[in-house]
Formats: sequence, structure tokens, C-alpha cells
Amino acid sequence: MNCRVTIDTYHCNSCETCVVICPEIFRMNPALEKAEPLSDTVTCNESLERAVAMCPEKCIELEQL
Repeated sequence: MNCRVTIDTYHCNSCETCVVICPEIFRMNPALEKAEPLSDTVTCNESLERAVAMCPEKCIELEQL
């Protein structure tokens, strides 16, 4: 199953939790110093769901496609 991943960069505190948990989906944008998905549409998996759940600002959203 595929998901659309979005990050509310206004609320992102640059903690890198999502990047550590799920580096195949998230990276840090060096210009903004905020997390961003590598792609808008990704395969949903347990690692991705854990990254969303562990985000301290709850700024990552998944939309099942």
C-alpha cells in the first residue's frame, strides 16, 4: 500500500527523529534545516508508521492512497 507523506515544516523542530528511524524515506533539508520526505509517495511500512508516531511535534501526516 502506498502513502502520501507530508511534513508541516512550520511545526518541525529539526529533531531528526524521523530521519534516524526511517532514513530511506526522510532526510534533512540543509537549506531549511527541516525534515522532508525523499518522495511525496512512498510504500507504507512499520518503520514509517513508527517515525510518524515518534515525531515530538506530530507534524508528519500520512494519507493512504
